[in-house]
Amino acid sequence: MRSHLLNDMTAEHYRRSVADGVERVAAKLASTRQPFTGVTPDALAPAVDAVDLDRPLGDTAAALDELEELYLRDAVYFHSPRYLAHLNCPVVIPAVVGEAVLSAVNSSLDTWDQSVGGTLIERRLIDWTADRIGLGPAADGVFTSGGTQSNLQALLLARQEASTPELSRLRIFTSECSHFSVQKSATLLGLGPDAVVSVPTDGDKRMQAVALEAELMGCVSEGLVPMAVVATAGTTDFGSIDPLPAIAALAAQYGAWMHVDAAYGCGLLASPTRRHLLDGIERADSVTVDYHKSFFQPVSSSAFLVRDAATLRHATYHADYLNPRRTVAERIPNQVDKSLQTTRRFDALKLWMTLRVMGADGVGRLFDEVCELAAAGWELLDADPRYEVVVRPSLSTLVYRYVPESGTRPELVDQANLHARKALFASGEAVVAGTTVGGRQYLKFTLLNPETSVGDIAAVLDLIAGHAEQFLGENLVHAS
Repeated sequence: MRSHLLNDMTAEHYRRSVADGVERVAAKLASTRQPFTGVTPDALAPAVDAVDLDRPLGDTAAALDELEELYLRDAVYFHSPRYLAHLNCPVVIPAVVGEAVLSAVNSSLDTWDQSVGGTLIERRLIDWTADRIGLGPAADGVFTSGGTQSNLQALLLARQEASTPELSRLRIFTSECSHFSVQKSATLLGLGPDAVVSVPTDGDKRMQAVALEAELMGCVSEGLVPMAVVATAGTTDFGSIDPLPAIAALAAQYGAWMHVDAAYGCGLLASPTRRHLLDGIERADSVTVDYHKSFFQPVSSSAFLVRDAATLRHATYHADYLNPRRTVAERIPNQVDKSLQTTRRFDALKLWMTLRVMGADGVGRLFDEVCELAAAGWELLDADPRYEVVVRPSLSTLVYRYVPESGTRPELVDQANLHARKALFASGEAVVAGTTVGGRQYLKFTLLNPETSVGDIAAVLDLIAGHAEQFLGENLVHAS
């Protein structure tokens, strides 16, 4: 069994095995013509359940053959131009190279003595990102597993920085379109279900500053404490960007921590043409960025940044076996001192490789392309009598729904849109997402693939309309 350990004696085995795996994936990417096969859980589960994990195949090639049937054949492929569903991006090759390197070396980024150069590369990328945001010379941060963890850490710091130890008095203000991780974080932090105040949005699905001000005033008048205001720069459903300058002013006025969840909108930091859409983010106390959304990085690649490095102390714990207190005085850079995680992958290497090969402008131009595609998609939807579209996009998301001729019951229209999404997924021809707006069912394009064209969007809209029309036709016949 030692022949399977990666070391100096098995380097050639490693080279052959990884090359075989890469070849399988490359062949699959080259031959895949649609994002999904349409396989169902009931069809695939028996094959997976039938695998006897106590009887190894003993051979990498045989395991890869099996994997073809269990995973590669039916995987949802985000590189397809007709994958239009969630915040999943196609990935850039330099980042995949970085993934291969970091997995093999297997550094752990919690302490210097486990990572060395990896620690310095991560710190350099944090400084680079903080500079792009404009957080100032005292800024710092750490890579995380994703936006949910970053938002949790932001609210942990905000709770610890609040002016009262009475948790029941603390309140968090965020828009009605913000990410669910804000509510989840409040629960994890022991703040209770009433701690999160949902602030109404305007017609463009942006937090209303006037409504936020009213909520903050009411909070103070009731003797409660405004702990944090969470602004969103790129909501999951609409890609909307809250009015950051106005929110920053109100957070400062009421002494609340300002956090910006830019998990989606962080791609604007590299955009040669759209950086101004994030104006005001530089006034935040903390920021979430997900490179694995709009920097075209493999999952996971995310970071949490703060204006004042000293606030990261609220996540610092020392263990004699890992990061004893003396290492602080010795100026040993242990990243675990800043992180909610202990063992942590060297995910920063993927972004490092991307920037060193492509440059920030290269990444930003790709993000600009999908934003421009969304603008063209909005024009298409707005002109199509079969559809209604909710808002003109700020980023690369479109929320819309199929609307038949007048007279169709609203409940039946909802069912038609649900059916169309499911039928499209089952066909494997395209994948789109769904959501609700005002209690009604809508569909969603999340456009993160520069290879997707307006023609792809038009073709998918025709497919959706076909499925919806078939559903309505069948149901109207049965109802008559």
